[in-house]
Amino acid sequence: MDPLPFVVCGTAAALYAHGRRGRARVWRELSFYGGVAVTFVVLEPPFDDWADSWLSAHMAQHVVLMTVVPPLVVLGRPWPRMWLPFPLSARRAVGGALSRSPSFRRSAGFLKRPAVALAVQSATVGIWHVPQLYDAAARNEWIHVLEHVCFVAPALVFWGALLDAPPVRARIDHLQRAIWFTAAMIPSWILAIVLAFAAAPIYAAYPSLTDQQVAAGVMWVPGSLTYFVAAIVVFYRWLDAPAEPKPEELSWT
Repeated sequence: MDPLPFVVCGTAAALYAHGRRGRARVWRELSFYGGVAVTFVVLEPPFDDWADSWLSAHMAQHVVLMTVVPPLVVLGRPWPRMWLPFPLSARRAVGGALSRSPSFRRSAGFLKRPAVALAVQSATVGIWHVPQLYDAAARNEWIHVLEHVCFVAPALVFWGALLDAPPVRARIDHLQRAIWFTAAMIPSWILAIVLAFAAAPIYAAYPSLTDQQVAAGVMWVPGSLTYFVAAIVVFYRWLDAPAEPKPEELSWT
């Protein structure tokens, strides 16, 4: 067992549990803990061992970390709750410093825009799938950890903005959300096409062309599934919405 995923997942679960105040929605609890559990499963053996041997398993690991874990986690509304277990004095000091920082507020406001969050997420995927970097991540554990962090962090911001997980929230209607979810599928399609139609294996760490083609299928279908479902759900919510919805009626729940 790799201790790092155990520590990270255990810490996240403990903070979420100790931050509970009053009555909580069961489905939110199940969503968050489900996201943590899925993270633990894909980062520990035997799944992580499979990812070392097969590109398709490695790609499945990335798909889960970018399209399954983030929506499950953010639907649990974790950010304010995970902040509460820390001492009040520390929360006031850090919160006050951040709220008084114009550069932080501007940066946070800019990064949580869906267009920016998607651009960062897409660029991250593209950069890490450059053969030299991908092979380095497959062979060096700490580079692999950095790769996963770079995948998960922008995905949490993107999903958080479109699923209304305070303080990351995009004040847009459901039709716009459906458009952004649809746009999020395009990078995985492009990568899938590159992998599927390559005449030879692209990554030295994974020399099987058949495995590479299976990985392309993983990116194409499972890599798009969560975005597709989210787009359909918010599109139908847009159809059912009143003609002039109020801002509070635009939230995911």
